[in-house]
Amino acid sequence: MSGSLRHVYGWLLLTPAAILLIAFTHYPTVATLVESLFSRGSAIRPSKFIGAANYEAMLDDPVFWEVLGNNLWFALGTIPTSVALAIAMALLVNRALPGRGFLRLAYFTPTILPMIAVANIWLFFYSPDIGLLDNILGVFGLPGHNWLGDPDTVLGAIIVMTVWKEAGFFMIFYLAALQTLPPELEEAAKLEGASRWYYFRRVVFPLLMPTTLFVLVNAVLNSFKLVDHLFVLTKGGPDNASNLLLYYIYENAFSYFDANYAATLTVVLLVLLAIMALAQFFFLDRRIHYR
Repeated sequence: MSGSLRHVYGWLLLTPAAILLIAFTHYPTVATLVESLFSRGSAIRPSKFIGAANYEAMLDDPVFWEVLGNNLWFALGTIPTSVALAIAMALLVNRALPGRGFLRLAYFTPTILPMIAVANIWLFFYSPDIGLLDNILGVFGLPGHNWLGDPDTVLGAIIVMTVWKEAGFFMIFYLAALQTLPPELEEAAKLEGASRWYYFRRVVFPLLMPTTLFVLVNAVLNSFKLVDHLFVLTKGGPDNASNLLLYYIYENAFSYFDANYAATLTVVLLVLLAIMALAQFFFLDRRIHYR
């Protein structure tokens, strides 16, 4: 095959993936950016170009800042906790334990449950008076609590549920990474008299950094795309105490029918995710490639 034919053949192989990428990623991104520059349209008053007015309105929107703060606290609560639990669970089930296969399945099971099913399970846990948590508190003579109706506890309740669902998913990647480590490393560490903690901190964890980067990027994305659980459990309440950015976008688009403002919020969400993803790559690049 000549060089020119090989070049054409390569582009033909690339074309189906490129069409899907453009149709479902690049075009929607550009269309969202363009729509954010127009006003909300109606049958009487058509949409018109207003430039950055939607972004100015967003900066003056107190609900946006509250939702953004909620999402940052949600990310800080879910990402480190779920990653740390995933590593701990992977280390545990990587050892020779009786019933190790069952334990791995138990850790991974929450991941394969549908999000709506998970939300309904935890709704039973959190229900005031009749829920599992309040019944456990009653055994010890403690009063019940409206976990999802109290602004001080609702976001923490959502964080606990999210960590329960995600930690098992991240565990699979860490378990796969641990099984690729040469056993000679642990044997050499034992001969040198290194403790388990020292071996993990100085040998295992640095070798897990590529997996950690992958997990962190996914954890950040997951922390900003929660909708299903909020729709079932709280609908962003009480008083926006559990409202997160993507759910606020959903509200503006489908409850308030303001697609242009929702597009503005979506652009901000995409920019935030891009900045955080790039920051993770730059911050962890030296540790991954050991420079």
